[in-house]
Amino acid sequence: MFVWAFGSLAMGAMGYDLVTAASAVATALSNVGAGLGPIIGPAGNFSALSDPTLYLLSVMMLLGRLEILTVLVVLTPLFWKD
Repeated sequence: MFVWAFGSLAMGAMGYDLVTAASAVATALSNVGAGLGPIIGPAGNFSALSDPTLYLLSVMMLLGRLEILTVLVVLTPLFWKD
């Protein structure tokens, strides 16, 4: 939930409304279809979003697809030592 809240706040700081930000991050984390709101709703798509927003959502998608714990383990230095 912390990752979802952080992503939603980051998207909100980029100028998107709460519904669009929260549903876009939830969509990216859970790897499901369209979100809610006027931009990414059922009739919309993600092409209208800015590049920094798409990068943020790409990171959220990786965290959701690979599971957050796996990403944290791979990023720790102890994992890469002999």
